[in-house]
Amino acid sequence: MKNITATYIDSNIIDSAIDKVLFSVDLKGVATVTLNNPDKHNAFDDIIIARLTEIFNEIANRDDIQVMVLASTGKSFSAGADLGWMKRMAAYSYEDNLKDANALANMLKVLNFLPQPTIAKIQGAAFGGAVGLASCCDIVIAANKASFCLSEVKLGLIPATISPYVVNAIGLKASRRYFITAERFFAETAKQLGLVDEIVKLTELDSEVDKMITTLLANGPQAVRHAKKLALDVAYQNIDDELLKDTSERIARLRVSDEGQEGLGSFFEKRSPDWQSAKLMQNEVKNDVKKEANKEFTAESSKGSNND
Repeated sequence: MKNITATYIDSNIIDSAIDKVLFSVDLKGVATVTLNNPDKHNAFDDIIIARLTEIFNEIANRDDIQVMVLASTGKSFSAGADLGWMKRMAAYSYEDNLKDANALANMLKVLNFLPQPTIAKIQGAAFGGAVGLASCCDIVIAANKASFCLSEVKLGLIPATISPYVVNAIGLKASRRYFITAERFFAETAKQLGLVDEIVKLTELDSEVDKMITTLLANGPQAVRHAKKLALDVAYQNIDDELLKDTSERIARLRVSDEGQEGLGSFFEKRSPDWQSAKLMQNEVKNDVKKEANKEFTAESSKGSNND
């Protein structure tokens, strides 16, 4: 996959956003990208956009990453564009604003077309560009009090770069309403519109995301990637001979692939496929490490008590 980066921003400046965008990968191959700017409600500027683009490109090119979760710290998911950044851009030329908009558009494109399945974890308010981030993810899980707003017209602007993904998520009719009214709507409405997939209490948000991750990891990792690409490729296409040929070739290739053969074989032999066995071993190792850490902690605590 070709990298798309905001080349006009110095790499040293991008590095300054490391603390504002956290990135980690666990033993199960789950990447978590966390907006970490709670004092500004996780609003993003050109530097954070460049950092996100860099991270998304890395994820896209890593075979060891099976799932990505997009999350944030604090009460708000994201307020969208940072006000200081918007004020700064208002004083820029058309050419500079075009470069700036292209950087955001490119970041959203990389996120939308990540080969791995993506989950957005929405704990609070998601305004403006944040609705675009959610729309680019395959699965959106929201707390029951989460809220959404396409607020751009209140500032005399439009939700331009996020529009292809938002329209795809909620449809043309709803987009025509919420683009022009800037109404705030909540999780239940977002689910009815198709923006949100699951709604849970805030206290259950982490466990619901973990449950979805477990569901995804139970499936063939290559099949999941191919299935996501299939949905993106066949959407809105004419059902003609070319499409029939393409889809037939796709399933034929997977049937004879190593993963396809393993999946079919394990089903008929009534056993777990090897990708599930590998995940089970990783979990056992992780549990063993936790047990050893707990033993050491208990031993140290006992020594401290004896010394007292």
